[in-house]
Amino acid sequence: MNAFVRYGAMLMLAAAAPLLGAPRGHAAEIALLNVSYDPTRELWRALNAEFIPYYEKTTGNKLTIKQSHGGSSTQARAIIDGLDADVVTIASIIDTNAIANKGLIEAGWVDRLPQRSLPYYSTIVFVVRKGNPKGIKDWPDLVKPGVEIVTPNPKTSGNGYLSFFSAWGSVIVRGGSREDAVDYVTKLYKQVPVLDSGARGATTTFVQKQIGDVHLAWENEARLEVKEAKGELEIIYPPISIRAEPHVAVVDANVDRKKTRAAAEAYLKWLYTDTAQEIIAKNFYRPSNDQILKKHASHFPPVKLFPITDIAASFEDAHKQFIGDGGVFDGIYKPKS
Repeated sequence: MNAFVRYGAMLMLAAAAPLLGAPRGHAAEIALLNVSYDPTRELWRALNAEFIPYYEKTTGNKLTIKQSHGGSSTQARAIIDGLDADVVTIASIIDTNAIANKGLIEAGWVDRLPQRSLPYYSTIVFVVRKGNPKGIKDWPDLVKPGVEIVTPNPKTSGNGYLSFFSAWGSVIVRGGSREDAVDYVTKLYKQVPVLDSGARGATTTFVQKQIGDVHLAWENEARLEVKEAKGELEIIYPPISIRAEPHVAVVDANVDRKKTRAAAEAYLKWLYTDTAQEIIAKNFYRPSNDQILKKHASHFPPVKLFPITDIAASFEDAHKQFIGDGGVFDGIYKPKS
């Protein structure tokens, strides 16, 4: 029996345990708020639809889950400023650690759940117009003359800074120098006509406003765009891109005050069950369960996914070097007047 099956079985027993001594007449009404990043609306809608009846059946309690979506860094700031999240499922550990550093999430949070609190991972790919008229296949093609690129602002969006890290890594991981990488991202952002604050805003700019030749998008967002465009868009998988890691965490200070810890923890632990991992894969996020990932291999064409440690000491170090105040991005990007 593999680790995920054992873990799922243990979770089901734990969730069912309250039934043994708790009369149904004393059922509680519980409300959770899941604060997530911009393009995960469809994923959490599908997961919540499955988890809510499961939780109610196994505990006898009535559960409501509300969602909040936006640019990852913007969402982190909202929680720090008082948004009453029970769980946070935003795009990068940088933003989750910012919440932890304010004392809202306890130290060591990343090791509370399997796979370092990563029920899924993802990457950045390209979406192009029908027929790929600009011939975009790889990162160097993005800076060819006449190519307009749509990508969110790396200072506010997980999609935005992961796209920056991917672009930078496409040079460094292939043996280029820091000077080569600076030159490349300078050219790239000169060809970005607008920086939206989040991933879904960039999708609107590219798809509905018809701005740009290529959209640097989350893999799942790219799939959704292409599906809804009904043949007008195509997805291009570059040979190399970053391994994006959207961690999940309970917001300890909030769940303890609201007395929702049991439900919040059950919610995140359930993400590692086969049922949830299947939903994750079907929504084009790469599940942490290798067996389910292999089962859905046709959803995920091969791409060399480089870790952040190929370009920096950590995500925090990458953010400081490239995106933080006074970093590379501030030196190379000049907003269009």
